[in-house]
Amino acid sequence: MAARSSTIDRNTKETQIRVALALDGTGKRSIHTPIPFLGHMLDAFARHGLFDLEVTAAGDIEIDGHHTVEDTGLTLGAAFKDALGDRAGIARYGWATLPMDEVLVSCAVDFSGRPAFVWNVTGLEGKWIGTFDCELAKEFFSAFAIRAECNLHVNLHYGGNAHHVIECAFKAFAKAVDMATKIDPRLGGAVPSTKGTLTE
Repeated sequence: MAARSSTIDRNTKETQIRVALALDGTGKRSIHTPIPFLGHMLDAFARHGLFDLEVTAAGDIEIDGHHTVEDTGLTLGAAFKDALGDRAGIARYGWATLPMDEVLVSCAVDFSGRPAFVWNVTGLEGKWIGTFDCELAKEFFSAFAIRAECNLHVNLHYGGNAHHVIECAFKAFAKAVDMATKIDPRLGGAVPSTKGTLTE
């Protein structure tokens, strides 16, 4: 099977981001961002999704972290879209419900070729984790769904600690995406859609 990997560069006046991704990895990662909590979340995503991931991000954080976080989500989503190619043989759907102490989060994904995003997470407004504005977690996942062309639903069932909520969301996201992007040998390389395509 050909390597399912991609390297994507995004360079604007606001951010300079490179993402190198291998879907069939072992969780090797090298993450460098100017926002430590974002780096921590990307590290967790690669570790728990078993993706090999390199991220180098720079941005105008002297304004705030919005551009850097959102553009990292866009670039990671673009890398997934590119690495998946025509999406032939993939499981397509993935889901995970994970606990983290008092928090329970569910994430579901469908690499359908159609971007849609649902965020049923409350209680993050006005909260910060270090230099990370917690409301930017939503922007990251929304950006990923747009560029990866997937349905992405994130639901917080209960729990209140902002660090736990966001970290649990990233870990559930990792497990769901890992499930959805795996090759299912029973498909025999077919595209899992009655339309015959997941890219049109």
